[in-house]
Amino acid sequence: MEKRKRKFLKLPHLDGGKELLKRFIRENLRYPKEALENKIEGDVIVKFKVTGKGEVTNPEIIKSIGYGCDEEAIRLVMMLSYQSVKNRGVRVITDNTIKIPFRIQKKKTTGNYSITYTSKTKNQEQKKDPKSNKTTTEKPKQQEVYTYTISY
Repeated sequence: MEKRKRKFLKLPHLDGGKELLKRFIRENLRYPKEALENKIEGDVIVKFKVTGKGEVTNPEIIKSIGYGCDEEAIRLVMMLSYQSVKNRGVRVITDNTIKIPFRIQKKKTTGNYSITYTSKTKNQEQKKDPKSNKTTTEKPKQQEVYTYTISY
């Protein structure tokens, strides 16, 4: 029989896990104007405490890139709400660290490139049939046009 490993402390956690956290940051991050003007990119690391009720308190910057990004990282961290947890009737305060990436999104260039091909047409030709010695006239073929469009 295997013994189950028991964790002593239940830690506060976010509903949805890391994927939800990434999406939350992506949707709520407002890039500071000063950082955009100076083309500043990097990661801000924030350390904070989570109370037993799931509230975020005491955020502090561990790694800074400046230009307003630190304040935005603190604003995002303060918006988080964790699940409340009790450990044997006692609420525990935990320390957490989060890395918030600041990346300037590159603008996608879009365009179309078209190529058109047209087949050559033959003029009416008169041909002599060697067996019957009669002259026949062929009708011209219709032009065929092919157009290719490449979007990028």
